Amino acid sequence: MSPKVKVQPAGPERLPRGRHKLSPQVVRASQRERLLRAMLDLVAERGYEATTVPDVVARARVSRNAFYALFADKLDCFLSLCDEEAGDMLDELLHPRDTDDWVQALRAGAELYLRWWQERPAFSRTYFVELPAAGPRAIEQRDRQYARFRRMFELLGAWAREQQPELPALSPLVPRMLVVATTELVAEEVRRGQTGQLAELADELVFLMVGLLADDATATLRRPEFGQPHL
Repeated sequence: MSPKVKVQPAGPERLPRGRHKLSPQVVRASQRERLLRAMLDLVAERGYEATTVPDVVARARVSRNAFYALFADKLDCFLSLCDEEAGDMLDELLHPRDTDDWVQALRAGAELYLRWWQERPAFSRTYFVELPAAGPRAIEQRDRQYARFRRMFELLGAWAREQQPELPALSPLVPRMLVVATTELVAEEVRRGQTGQLAELADELVFLMVGLLADDATATLRRPEFGQPHL
């Protein structure tokens, strides 16, 4: 199994020419990183359909043989990119917060989520705009990631009821609605070319999330903590 490598935003770095003392594992990891980075850059620039394996290996400065030693095909490389990058974000999002208050945890998570996509405009476009063009396998993989996102909202809803036992039971539709609404909100901003303004949505988004996960009274009571939404 190939080692997981974080895709860095900088341009590809070539391995030393000629003889070197790098292990095969280090060489493969470097090649894999450069291929994933090239896939990200090209799909963001040209779209998934227009990106080819020759384009990727040329941009990465890696041989076709090396590409096929690491990935089955273009789709495999693209899905590896999307799965690892989005998975890293979800791992960070689901990391326990240093707070004993569910609303504060929600606020921190929402800010992290929006800022994460804002700081990665190329991947934001790749994931939200181009991923559907990769077909059913890509959608299935995205749905698995969305299931983890949905589980986060389920846990937040349960946490809210531990702290506020008077709240009614959480409808199973609420976590699903929050995942669809939040991801589509980000996707719409990306499609409109407004990725750089995503963090500005935090106040209104948190207000609405609290209202759905708890009730309007809780959202109104906690409103001063996350700004005045303009509805």
